[in-house]
Amino acid sequence: MRYIWIARKGAFCKASILNEGWTCADLHGRQQGLSKADQSTRKQIFGANIIDVPVKSYLQLLFEEVLNPFYIFQVFSIILWMSDRYYYYAACILIISLISIGVSLYEIRKQSTTLRSMARLIVNVTVRRDTGEEECVSSEELVPGDCIVIPAEGLLLPCDAALLAGECMVNESMLTGESIPEMKTPLSVSTAAYSPESQRRHTLFCGTQLIQAKGGGSAGNGAIAVVTCTGFFTAKGDLISSILYPQPLDFRFYKDAMKFLLFLGLVALVGTIYSIVIISKSNVKLVIRSLDIVTIIVPPALPAAITTATIYAQNRLKRHGVFCISPPRINICGKTSLFCFDKTGTLTEEGLDVWGVMVVSGAVFSELVPDPLIFPPGLMLSALASCHSLALLGGQALGDPLELKMIESTGWVMAGFSQCFMFLKRYQPVAIIRRFPFSSSLQRMSVVTVGPGGASPDLTLKTCPVPSHFSPILREYTSQGFRVLGFAYKHLTKETDLSTVERSAVLVEVEKDMNFLGLLVMKNQVKPESAEVIRTLKLAQLRPVMVTGDNILTAVNVAGACGMVLSHEKVIFVHASPPTASSMASLQFHQGDGAVATINTQETIDIPSNGAGYHLAINGMSFAALCDHFPEYLPKILMRGTVYARMTPEQKTQLVKALQKLNYRVGMCGDGANDCGALRAADVGVSLSEAEASVASPFTSKSNNISCVPLLIKEGRCSLVTSFSLFKYMALYSLIQFASVLILYTEKTNLGDLQFLFFDLVLVTVLAIVMGRGGPSDELHPQRPAASLLSLPVLSSLLLHTVLSIQLLFYNSVTVFRYVPLNSTVTGAANLPNMEDTSIFALSGFQYIIMSIVITKGYPYKKPMYYNFLFVGALLVVFALMSWLVLFRHTIIHQLLQLYDINDMNYKLLLVAVAALNFFICYMLEVLIDQGALNCLRNLRGKRKSKKQYKRLDVQLAETPSWPPLNQPLFPTQCSVIGVS
Repeated sequence: MRYIWIARKGAFCKASILNEGWTCADLHGRQQGLSKADQSTRKQIFGANIIDVPVKSYLQLLFEEVLNPFYIFQVFSIILWMSDRYYYYAACILIISLISIGVSLYEIRKQSTTLRSMARLIVNVTVRRDTGEEECVSSEELVPGDCIVIPAEGLLLPCDAALLAGECMVNESMLTGESIPEMKTPLSVSTAAYSPESQRRHTLFCGTQLIQAKGGGSAGNGAIAVVTCTGFFTAKGDLISSILYPQPLDFRFYKDAMKFLLFLGLVALVGTIYSIVIISKSNVKLVIRSLDIVTIIVPPALPAAITTATIYAQNRLKRHGVFCISPPRINICGKTSLFCFDKTGTLTEEGLDVWGVMVVSGAVFSELVPDPLIFPPGLMLSALASCHSLALLGGQALGDPLELKMIESTGWVMAGFSQCFMFLKRYQPVAIIRRFPFSSSLQRMSVVTVGPGGASPDLTLKTCPVPSHFSPILREYTSQGFRVLGFAYKHLTKETDLSTVERSAVLVEVEKDMNFLGLLVMKNQVKPESAEVIRTLKLAQLRPVMVTGDNILTAVNVAGACGMVLSHEKVIFVHASPPTASSMASLQFHQGDGAVATINTQETIDIPSNGAGYHLAINGMSFAALCDHFPEYLPKILMRGTVYARMTPEQKTQLVKALQKLNYRVGMCGDGANDCGALRAADVGVSLSEAEASVASPFTSKSNNISCVPLLIKEGRCSLVTSFSLFKYMALYSLIQFASVLILYTEKTNLGDLQFLFFDLVLVTVLAIVMGRGGPSDELHPQRPAASLLSLPVLSSLLLHTVLSIQLLFYNSVTVFRYVPLNSTVTGAANLPNMEDTSIFALSGFQYIIMSIVITKGYPYKKPMYYNFLFVGALLVVFALMSWLVLFRHTIIHQLLQLYDINDMNYKLLLVAVAALNFFICYMLEVLIDQGALNCLRNLRGKRKSKKQYKRLDVQLAETPSWPPLNQPLFPTQCSVIGVS
């Protein structure tokens, strides 16, 4: 990525800043192409048009990997163990580390190679020069400002470009996950600033597949476009950059894990000082012994252990058709408190069925005609057949399922003809000569058509505003959940210059004074899974929110049908308007007519309300005015808002970010390109797509319904709780071994080489690996799991278990020393075997097994421990092994482990009994902590306000029953407000 010095800014800026001032007219002015000299100069500034992901050599990767703090610590530890003659242990750890490095290098190299092949795109492109000639060049030579000729058969686009002439059918699934091809139309000639996001309908993005192009070339084939961005400055380049350099996750669990490692480092420092004091009296290897404590208390496998749960959860999700490209976000799913849903295709079925057509006759509507086929030829039938953005490919129509249903209902046939499309039945053909696809900002689309013989063109408008005296009819259908589209037309004169009819101020003027034709009423069924999922989320105290681009009354009806709004709850509409020349900005709340879908009481009897008894519904225009002029009311409205309608893609993203500012962990589930921004902004983004992985969101589900959402939350909670358990287990393992070694140091001995190896590999590693396999609970509990490792329950659990373990080990040490004193002339491992070491070995081994059982939590986020068959099996095996080592007679295994031959069976049974007592006490302590024994401490300190803003606001609103003030216009405060993002 290239940076250049901008003198007026006094800083280095991205080279793409040179293109930011372009207007739409500037781009059209570049249709003649660049000269070769201009192209060469621009290439020196912008560089080659290639997204080159570096793939490092294995030697370079090895060097960087070995410099990782984890492996530096491992190298330090291995050298230390070798110098202390722990040859077997050091050799095993060395082999494991080498295998780990090898696997890591292979995976990193494989990922880099895969990403490079996905990012690197070099094709041949036809470029127009200022001389009028066209030449074929490599896409690496493209620079911003180049005019490219797109062939009729399309191509895989190697740059971002603005479409200037012709139409293109584009598959953008690589960027958005949206499998339905989208029609792109020419950019208008205007003085408005060009923006790829606001002019998305006229922008071709790098990496997308252009399926078909027509209407832009001299022969009516192909299209013309101007390059706007190249290389890493393209939309694809931005996505590749986000994969290479992802944003750090703001999640408390990961922050606390690092803080706890620092705490263990301080404990290691204390232990080192103690060991120096003890060992200095014995004239042994002072430095080696004291540093050995550091390798014990700070477990190098801790970071790897806490990712085990995430890996298991990711594999389970994959088996259910949910793919994840950001595994750390799985734990964040466990803390999700609010989930936003798109409506069409997410909560409701993708396709719509035509319910009927109502045609205007004079000043009234005719009766609803259920089948458009029985209509006589006329303007309404022509409008239904021609006002769309479909395209033909291989004789098959492609595009929006709604528009496909609309044409199908007319019985007309779509056929290609030159640069136009014709729609034929037994009536006269109609040809589309200009199309202006649906605009989120204008909330409408339009087409220019002509009849046979070159008759005067007609401008047809879809989703046009309905005349005010027809509003009651519109409200009646939308409140029942129907999708209603209005149609209007206008005759244009033959003298009209169609080249000037652009989606700009000119078109806005042309679209005035239209003649209203009628309404198309379509039924959009709620998916059968939606209501049950919403019910599950609400029972789990997870707040569902609908964010849609549809009509607000239709959205409210669907919210009622899927259980977001219950039949006994009120819907209050929020209307905010910006200031005008004659009036101030105003905000008003008024209650709806209560027309919410009737729901089966049997299905919703257990669904809790939101506690307030009402829900707020707001549309996109009011939301924009609210953010700009009433920011002080925005948090309260967000707290009670359930339906957000007529929202543009930018407003969906803005809503997600606003909810995050209230400290919500926000999830977003959608299925289309309009949701991409919100999916990336959300803490948990779920794209419903057929693709295995989409860069549009961290999670991609192959299912076409929202049943994946509860599954994702369950897996997130299970993974988070398991990560806690693994973290506590590894910490307790280190602390117990730390205490064991310090006690043995005091008695001038230590654990043997193979004893360390047995504990680390046979006991702890095996148990830690299989411990994380436990699956999620079948139910979603109303309470979310904790995310802080430094909370009172976690710290008190670690402290109490550690203190109890130390007491038992120390008591055993004192008892044994009374009967069998050690040889004081030998120290360390050279003093093996001895009864002191063997007793500590037995008790600490049982404690490692006991801790794995005690801290493995089940209910309510995981299935009980006995469902984890591998873990139960491993427990039985290691317990039987430890019991055999303690109770049975001496064998070659005992000799290899340097264990003392204890002849007193009563003492052996005492060791097992002490371990059993330890298990009972530890288990009871953990149960008491889980059951809220620490709540008494919280009660003593008094109830504190929540740190989360949304919880404080919820309490505040609950104490203010008079809010919101109904039917009372509110005006901005006197302070000047610029805006809220």
